[in-house]
Amino acid sequence: MSDAKAPVILVIDDDAEVRYSLGRVLSSRKYQVAEAGSGEAGVAAVKKGPPPDLIFLDVRMGGMSGIEALQHIRAANPRQLVILMTAFGTAQTAIEAMKYGAFDYIMKPFDPAKVLTLAENALKAHADMRSAGDYKPTINADDYREGIVGASPVMQDVFKVIGQVTASDVTVMITGESGTGKELVARSIWKHSHRAKGNFIAVNCAAIPDNLIESELFGHEKGSFTGATNQRIGKFELCDRGTIFLDEIGDMALATQTKILRVLQQGDIQRVGGTDTIKVDVRIIAATNKDLESMVKAKTFREDLYYRLNVVRIKMPPLRDRREDIPQIVDFTLQNLVKQKKARVAKVAPEAMAVLSRYDWPGNVRELENLVYRSAVIAQGDAILVKDLPSEVLASAGAAPAALAAGASVASSTGSAPPLASGSGSASPVPPAALVATPTSVPSQTVEQALDFLHAELAKLDEPILERLEREMIVRSLKALDGNLARTSELLGMTRATLRKRVEDLGLQPA
Repeated sequence: MSDAKAPVILVIDDDAEVRYSLGRVLSSRKYQVAEAGSGEAGVAAVKKGPPPDLIFLDVRMGGMSGIEALQHIRAANPRQLVILMTAFGTAQTAIEAMKYGAFDYIMKPFDPAKVLTLAENALKAHADMRSAGDYKPTINADDYREGIVGASPVMQDVFKVIGQVTASDVTVMITGESGTGKELVARSIWKHSHRAKGNFIAVNCAAIPDNLIESELFGHEKGSFTGATNQRIGKFELCDRGTIFLDEIGDMALATQTKILRVLQQGDIQRVGGTDTIKVDVRIIAATNKDLESMVKAKTFREDLYYRLNVVRIKMPPLRDRREDIPQIVDFTLQNLVKQKKARVAKVAPEAMAVLSRYDWPGNVRELENLVYRSAVIAQGDAILVKDLPSEVLASAGAAPAALAAGASVASSTGSAPPLASGSGSASPVPPAALVATPTSVPSQTVEQALDFLHAELAKLDEPILERLEREMIVRSLKALDGNLARTSELLGMTRATLRKRVEDLGLQPA
């Protein structure tokens, strides 16, 4: 199937239209394209050989799924590069894709330029791997619902790293603002690791007083201090062969940091008041919302412990940097609320989603979940409406005066509510209040005169009129919205991908 001059790419998908359109894109670069209409047919083609240089494989197909086909393909040829295709960018799909050895995966619908770039990168890797030896992917059969929602590029990167670190006991540091889901990431690493049968214990270092943290972590002997009427087993002993998650590690006292370092270096502990050394086999995952690098310089955090913990770092993005994930998080939260019978509302009105998508989310995903719960309880119909949102959110998101009034009436009737928020895709985007013009009736004659004047002035320029108009509208909108592509695309009525392409084509530099 391989050709020395033109690489062969096999497209496995049960949708003939997808195979055709993807084949046309790939053929534009003179790649040879082969097709298979099912997972079974694709696996058979690979086993029959010769193997293709690259495979594009759909995740959801009738019969054998893409993940199953991937496992068979990789078992038959560990060097085979496979790019998964999916319209569902779930955490589980992303983690399993990387866990079972996929080179990468791409979201549907396709961006042709991205498909070609991805194919080029994969084929380059294919050439490099020929002299790199056999690749042994990590395989973990655990199948579960992660609870981490997001299809944005930054979250896909997080999922990939999770899949990559599950194969070993490497220490992981998870950083990010409060409410971004650091504990969910830690639990995901544990569930996909070989320690999944052991305990997972989360310890909030900021919530335990300094004089009790050592007893909590390492245990104590009877009579070791006032009130120690019985022997106590600490978290590290309880987590033997499991995983301990030290949340807010930046709040841990220096004395306790020293003992944590000993666990990492020697794998043993001593109970408070005890003399016996106890061996423990524990994987440590730490998290913080503080700047540990600055704390190391200020001598408030041990430098040696910092480097021991910070072997692999996963940075959780704030929700305001992945607004495209808001609709999925809202739906996920609502469905869980309905399933738990905590709410009966399972929908959000487009106008409400438009407002929520512009909120800055200081409390991140936790704040969003709280808002969805609050709004679902308040909602009187079968959907969350603009009026069901807190007035603080409406004002911060730049909602129109009418929406602000509706939100204020709800707030006043329900008491003061915390500034919670939520968001989603926008079918009917509402521009920021500062950019909402007062509707006026303009006579058609005046419009014609304005167009004639505009045409006459722009005709003097050395560039096309429509291009100049488009450029000016994009530049002014970006400037008014501080370079925010998401809000600018809503204001101009185009997708973010289209706006980004026009910005690149016009040579603009958004802040």
